[in-house]
Amino acid sequence: MSIESPTLGGRLQGWPPFIRELDATLSVHSQYVLSGNLYDSFLAPPLDTAGPARLLPLRGLLWETLRSSGASCMIVYDPVDGLQVYPEPGDEIGDDAARSAAALLGKIKADEKPSLEALTRHLAAVARPKENIRAAFVIDSASRIARTPTDLEPSERDFFRFCAKLSRSARPVRVTGPRPKPLYNPIVWLVERPGDLPPWLTTDNETIREITIPRPHLGDRQETARLLARAFGVSDVGSDEVAAAACDAFAEQADGLTLQSMIEVTRLAKERNVDLADLPDAVRTYKLGVLDNPWSRGHLRRRVLEGEKRVPERVIGQPQAVTKTLDILKRAVLGLSGAQATRSGSRPRGVLFFAGPTGTGKTELAKAITELVFGDESAYLRFDMSEFSGEGSGDRLIGSPPGYVGHEAGGELTNAVREDPFRVMLFDEIEKAHPRILDKFLQILEDGRLTDGRGNTVHFSESILIFTSNLGMYVPGHDLTTRDASPYGSASRVQNITPGMAYDEVEQRIKSAVAEHFTDVLNRPELLNRFGDNIVVFDFIAGEAAHKIFDLQFANICRRVSDEHRLVLAVKGEALETLRGWCTEELAKGGRGIGMALESYFVNPLARALFDRELIPDEKITVSGIRREGSIVHLELQ
Repeated sequence: MSIESPTLGGRLQGWPPFIRELDATLSVHSQYVLSGNLYDSFLAPPLDTAGPARLLPLRGLLWETLRSSGASCMIVYDPVDGLQVYPEPGDEIGDDAARSAAALLGKIKADEKPSLEALTRHLAAVARPKENIRAAFVIDSASRIARTPTDLEPSERDFFRFCAKLSRSARPVRVTGPRPKPLYNPIVWLVERPGDLPPWLTTDNETIREITIPRPHLGDRQETARLLARAFGVSDVGSDEVAAAACDAFAEQADGLTLQSMIEVTRLAKERNVDLADLPDAVRTYKLGVLDNPWSRGHLRRRVLEGEKRVPERVIGQPQAVTKTLDILKRAVLGLSGAQATRSGSRPRGVLFFAGPTGTGKTELAKAITELVFGDESAYLRFDMSEFSGEGSGDRLIGSPPGYVGHEAGGELTNAVREDPFRVMLFDEIEKAHPRILDKFLQILEDGRLTDGRGNTVHFSESILIFTSNLGMYVPGHDLTTRDASPYGSASRVQNITPGMAYDEVEQRIKSAVAEHFTDVLNRPELLNRFGDNIVVFDFIAGEAAHKIFDLQFANICRRVSDEHRLVLAVKGEALETLRGWCTEELAKGGRGIGMALESYFVNPLARALFDRELIPDEKITVSGIRREGSIVHLELQ
């Protein structure tokens, strides 16, 4: 069955596409199921062609559309308030609507309690009218009529069976006016999701049309921003370049928001005396629900400059990694992350991918960044991605979908960001996460937002995301020197990088392994593209850095002994050098390996020696010698 092109092209030009689709098919469909962006405001052309566009709620938009097709009233039903006639009485149009509704339904009782029995009568009266009265019946909050669409009570099942039959037995109405040909009195179901009605109601039923109402696109947001500029005293945005630029920035920052949310942002800005040019700041406040923005603090640039001296003292032996990380952090502070993109305002402030050998300072650098930017390491949040290797483990991050256990609790990641959007989030060993979870990160990196299991949108635009990986340490089935295939087959792993290798070589091999993993193994090249040049490669701990790390960790042990037992601990030079040699002889495990060696070679024998000794406060204990007997280390104390 074809639709006349003049109907599609000649009527309602400039109206939302879903409204034009409904209007164009009133002669062939008796019922409609509208789902999606129900609670938004919508742009509609002016009643006076010379005036500005209007922002209408869905009910108003539906009424304007149906009235233009000859409808004299729109009857709205919801499970809480029951029946309402739209428009309400009070003027000539409203009074006519009330009379038409009464002619169709009989006397409408204001105190009549909503019930399926009464709703059944009303639907039949509208869909099969005894008089040629054009009307529409809108069932608002239709998702709440039944307990669940697949588990219906007998009365609910009978009701939907009747509605299915009514859709086929409805009669078109011919009235005089702009649309002289017969049109149905449509029944319009408003549901949050298409699956909220019994699936058999619409399956293979050509008389019921399902229409999804989309969220506004950039053009809608731009036009809305120009309308809202009037609240700031700008009546003609087209003649004001500064105002036009501010409106475009407002529309871009409102990516992901509804037009109704843009109205609320404008109201918020007026309450806070924010100028039109500063509306993006109001958008941030609206999205995040916080007024204080750490990124706008004047001292942050000074702290980052100071960090050029402080961070290398904390993350030892990684000058290249520290320098590149601070460069990316400076870009984030200035708001230039992703500046080359057309729209970058909603993306995370900073994205880093730390790769390289274990124990080289990746986690420590993440903590240093947190303390540098937010002044408190509590803003650092770590997720061990080895715990998210299962296909269903993503529910822990974003929350279980409706109907599943734990749905009310939400997700660990989304809850944390909603509580405090100014965070550094570390996703440790990202390569161990299930590929379906990686798809969630693709959305975060691209759009800066994520919808949790409860349907709430969480924004990551003020967060720093850090991913760590040990990819590239080993490669399958190749010998490091000859590059020949391993005799053990592709399942074997050989070392790809070794201590002493030049940093440029380490960086090249690590980046190649990361690219190969995301492209060939995971088949997620788009995720690799989102990381871009933000892959920061860490080097092996070299000899000089290893000695600094040893001194730092050894001083921590002495300080802990002093704090816990008020003892002054000292180690003579020869014993200290012996201990240093043992702890730094194997650097493949990095700084963590030095710490483990110190625990084995010094902390354990020290604890054994002190445990059998009567400890006296302020006593000085000197380790004069250290020796190994097999795997056991003994200390000589004075």
